[in-house]
Formats: sequence, C-alpha cells, structure tokens
Amino acid sequence: MSNIIDDPARQIAERVAAERSRRGWSLAELGERSGVSKAMLSKIEREEVSPTASILARIATAFGQTLAGLLEPPPGEPAKLLRGREQPRWQDPASGYVRRQVFQSAQNPLELVDVHLPAGARVAFPASSYAFIRQVAWLLSGRLEIHEGNETFALAPGDRFEFGTPADSEFRNPGDKPARYLVALVRQ
Repeated sequence: MSNIIDDPARQIAERVAAERSRRGWSLAELGERSGVSKAMLSKIEREEVSPTASILARIATAFGQTLAGLLEPPPGEPAKLLRGREQPRWQDPASGYVRRQVFQSAQNPLELVDVHLPAGARVAFPASSYAFIRQVAWLLSGRLEIHEGNETFALAPGDRFEFGTPADSEFRNPGDKPARYLVALVRQ
C-alpha cells in the first residue's frame, strides 16, 4: 500500500496541539478528558512518540471527533472523485494495521475506512471512542474476531458486524494471513 501519511508524528503533533489550543486546554486538561497521561500527550506534541490507534482514539474522542477527524481533517468541499492513491493512509505503530480513509466529509456524517490487519495482530479501542458514532464492520478477506465488551464474534469473509452500546472493543486477526475489512460509521 502506498500513500501512507508522509510524516505521521509531525501531522499528529500539529493536529493535537492545534485542537488543544483552539479549546484553550492545558495538557493536563486534555489528559483528564482523554485518559491519556500528560507525559504521553507532551511526547506526542513534541513528536517524540508515534501514538497507537487506541491512544489516538482516546484523544479524538476528548475533542469530540472520530479517529479520521484527528488524523486528517475533512476538506471544506469534498471531491466527487478521490482516487485510491490519493486517499490518506495511516499505519498503527503497535499493531501494524493500516487504515485508508476512503470517505470523509464535513457535509456528510458517513465515514468509510478500509482496514488491513496483519496476521496475529490486534487493535483495541475504548468504549468512549464509540460514544458519538454508530459503526458496522464488513469482513472482505481473512479472519477477524471482534471482542465487544464481554462477547466475542468470529467473522468469515462476507460477514458483517454492527456495534451496539459503547463498550471496550478489540479487533483481532487470529489467522495466518492479513484480514481486510471495511468500517462504515455514522457520526451522530
């Protein structure tokens, strides 16, 4: 996959600092709202660490945004056609999962994300990241387990899973090949 965000640490640092500044929040206040330590937030803003998807989801939720909104703010007027090579990609440094933002628009509450989860990888999201969205995952290839709260759901290609009441969730690939799935979410 090409077109992975060129300098994710810099871009994320700039977005977190700008969003925090826009709200007039200190690092401590963002830490309280997100559940991410002040020290970690400082390292993110100084580009000393590349945060995981779970940490970014906590920060995005504190700002009232989706993960995509934090990684790549939507343009004012979306293009009718956005070629695959132009769609922003981000790779989670912990799990190696790659998310491609297929669709995001300030004028439309729908977001589409194409995810590649390496064999044996897992990525977790806190319940808070589901507080203001509705989400469905559709497995295109490979194997995928979704842990939502205390329940586990095994998906085969073609299966879809609709998330319920916000709960801590984890996506796991128990297979020996990458899993590819589409996430459709609606901002509420």
